[in-house]
Amino acid sequence: MSFAFRNVEGSPDQPVDQWPYEAIVATIERGTLQDWIPVINAIRTSPWGVVARQVEEYLGYESPYGVGALLRSTIARARASAEASERAEVARRVRACVERSGLSREEFARALGTSRSRLSTYCSGAVMPSAALLVRMERLAS
Repeated sequence: MSFAFRNVEGSPDQPVDQWPYEAIVATIERGTLQDWIPVINAIRTSPWGVVARQVEEYLGYESPYGVGALLRSTIARARASAEASERAEVARRVRACVERSGLSREEFARALGTSRSRLSTYCSGAVMPSAALLVRMERLAS
């Protein structure tokens, strides 16, 4: 689909995050599944990025039948996946800190000022430590 709309400059060959807002709106409103794929891929790549925010803005005042639900669910799934990945990464970093410290989990938890059971929730990813606590863990591990 080309951007053959009045007041829309740009090319569909550009990365979607470089498209003008009007091009994203035109693609949603007038495009087909094939045209929406680059938008969906951009959302999956960056769930809180420019394209996802622009699509959210548009969906805040318009709800195009079919594609509106598709785009909302794409944003929700992409964000849930990113959050799960981030949670797993933090848990991995916590476990690495405990291992590098050479302390037992009990000793590590005590040195942090928390309980072994709370440390276990951080190691499993069930609970996310605060940024300050993560910094404290990394300092203790070095």
